[in-house]
Amino acid sequence: MSAQDIITAYSVAVPHKQAQDMPGLDKHISPGVEYTKLELWDDQGKPSLVEYKGSGKLRGKTAIITGGDSGIGRAAAIMFAREACTGITISYLPEEHEDANSAKTTLEEAGTQVNLVPGDLMEEQQCKVLVDSHLNKFGKLNILVNNASKQIICKKFEDIDLKNVESTFRSNILQMFAVTKFALPHLKRGSSIINTTSVTAYKGSTGLVDYSATKGAIVTFTRSMAAQLAPRGIRVNAVAPGPVITALQASSREREDMEGLGVGMPLHGRAGQPAELGPAYVFLASSDSNIMTGQVMHINSGQHVGGS
Repeated sequence: MSAQDIITAYSVAVPHKQAQDMPGLDKHISPGVEYTKLELWDDQGKPSLVEYKGSGKLRGKTAIITGGDSGIGRAAAIMFAREACTGITISYLPEEHEDANSAKTTLEEAGTQVNLVPGDLMEEQQCKVLVDSHLNKFGKLNILVNNASKQIICKKFEDIDLKNVESTFRSNILQMFAVTKFALPHLKRGSSIINTTSVTAYKGSTGLVDYSATKGAIVTFTRSMAAQLAPRGIRVNAVAPGPVITALQASSREREDMEGLGVGMPLHGRAGQPAELGPAYVFLASSDSNIMTGQVMHINSGQHVGGS
């Protein structure tokens, strides 16, 4: 399948040849990314784009979203705001301040108060600072989205840098333990924790062995925490995305590998857009999923089918 064969309304569906230094910025993705428009198909099977509209599903709630400055986290944050979430705290790396400030503007336009907290969550103290900052700003916490992560590609295991392995685990799963630990005393019955795992936890990845291992750990973390917190009425679920066009991809791949990323995927022949993941986070954050816990939502364009 070639890019010309893809049927889509997204003008940004096929990324160009490009590369960025880590952690990367969505603002530099070419030709761009989509956070808020969803593909709608007519009776003739032709697509168009429609803006996501909220219906008050998160009215009066507040949320922490790690990595909410860009990619999937940013799409979720915008949709939370459109669902009347009154306060959202976004954590991000200091190098990502341009994306974070842009996200803040968009959320405020939707009527939400925004709290930006820069810092590296690989440092335990910064995880506490994040939660404390949110509570100081909003006085309560209803939703925790553990979304921040990184990946470092290594195609030959003998060449893997063990310092990178440790860094990936600290970034992807150990900080999730810390943020959740500090947030938990403030979560009441009916609260929701949403963790971002990955399709790689289920199908593996030849070039992302350590990343895949962290995402597998997140699945088990989700199930175990769900069992522990069920008696307290706190739901814990996860989302497992397939390939999505974000700065995470552009900052971890060679220029040639980024070109056309996702072309040939089983369902629509393309990778996902952040906007296409956002509604899953709204569902898991809202009372629509009131009796759902310990589950993983698979949103991967049919790359892996049948995973639990």
